[in-house]
Amino acid sequence: MSNKTSNQMWGGRFAAGPDAIMEAINASIGFDKRLAAQDIVGSRAHAAMLAATGIVSDSDAEAMREGLLTVLSEIERGEFAFSTALEDIHMNVEARLKELIGEPAGRLHTGRSRNDQVATDFKLWVRDQLDATEGALRSLMRALLAQAEAGADWVMPGFTHLQTAQPVTWGHHMMAYVEMFGRDLSRVRDARARMNECPLGAAALAGTSFPIDREMTARELGFDRPSANSLDAVSDRDFALEFLSAASICAMHLSRFAEELVIWSSAQFRFVTLSDRFSTGSSIMPQKKNPDAAELIRAKIGRIFGANVALMTVMKGLPLTYSKDMQEDKEQVFDAADNLMLALAAMDGMVRDMSANREALAAAAGSGFSTATDLADWLVRVLGLPFREAHHVTGTLVALAEKQGCDLPDLTLEQMQEVHNGIDRTIFDVLGVENSVASRTSYGGTAPVQVRAQIARWKEMLG
Repeated sequence: MSNKTSNQMWGGRFAAGPDAIMEAINASIGFDKRLAAQDIVGSRAHAAMLAATGIVSDSDAEAMREGLLTVLSEIERGEFAFSTALEDIHMNVEARLKELIGEPAGRLHTGRSRNDQVATDFKLWVRDQLDATEGALRSLMRALLAQAEAGADWVMPGFTHLQTAQPVTWGHHMMAYVEMFGRDLSRVRDARARMNECPLGAAALAGTSFPIDREMTARELGFDRPSANSLDAVSDRDFALEFLSAASICAMHLSRFAEELVIWSSAQFRFVTLSDRFSTGSSIMPQKKNPDAAELIRAKIGRIFGANVALMTVMKGLPLTYSKDMQEDKEQVFDAADNLMLALAAMDGMVRDMSANREALAAAAGSGFSTATDLADWLVRVLGLPFREAHHVTGTLVALAEKQGCDLPDLTLEQMQEVHNGIDRTIFDVLGVENSVASRTSYGGTAPVQVRAQIARWKEMLG
């Protein structure tokens, strides 16, 4: 193959050779421009600190701070010309600041490095995202609480192995997801508290000889304290990994719920009806109403979990402190955050819009010998049978009902007494699904009284 042909195959944007390749691989402005607001907030805090410590003059600091607001305004209005040649958001902002205010702009970088600057910007962005995630989770949990409250005593089948197990209530099932998303909320809050240390002032890796006040910049930026080790401060991305880890678990919860909604909305189940706003029709089958929003939520776990694995892989082999590998830390986090927020919003909308089919839920609750465990418990409690014997008697009665094509409550007392002569008419009190769920009064159980207590507890906690 000739060199000419080889160069043509290399082709396109890299035809100019190594300089173009290096610019393309080195530049991050294509994605880190999303950090513009955080970068400018951090720089304004840094400028104020430089003036307060006498490192720069008050007039220079004021010019920097006002000029940075102008830059932010230009970016927000879409009037800012981002340059790949300037590599990243930090250099783009500083270059524009110099055009606006001249020589004082060159003093802004005193006592800091791009290493601590980007760590600070990224932390601020992730912190904002954790706050947004908390808000979205709280909204979804309130939507679930409303569903739970409406159907606190609606009976439905509870499943193990996707097989009918015991009757539960709709409210109890909704509250299971409140608990799951409550743990996500706890993880988000926990991650935010742990990451709230300010890297600014760590400089390139060793700190600085300028008499900076790191407590001041930390306080100004809403951090609890400055980070205690400059080496760790510039090389730490645990905060991003924790966000991705929490996002992955939350997306998994969303996916599990989405799977249930796909099953429940099918013609075979008819447990719920999803609104037209979160469903689509088929291109050729007019009877179809597809739960596309739920299916897409179910798929989001793939890319969110993938982002977590990707950043873990980037970080796993890096020696202290900063390496250019860490430029690959942002795109995965941005993508995961966008998709998590979209999935949370879509699930929130589906939960608020969906309607449960109480009749279908109740019919399914009484099928599949769902009160068999209640029967066994009655044999133990009333007749004093050892549980293993009660289990055997119940199994025999289930087989009898199955053979006759009926459910347990449809067997006659005489038929039951043929299996065990101690059974009396009070057995029928526990074979109804309503009685079954009402009896499960242990803490955390499905009895409506317990469900309503949990609803009240969560309402109080969410405020």
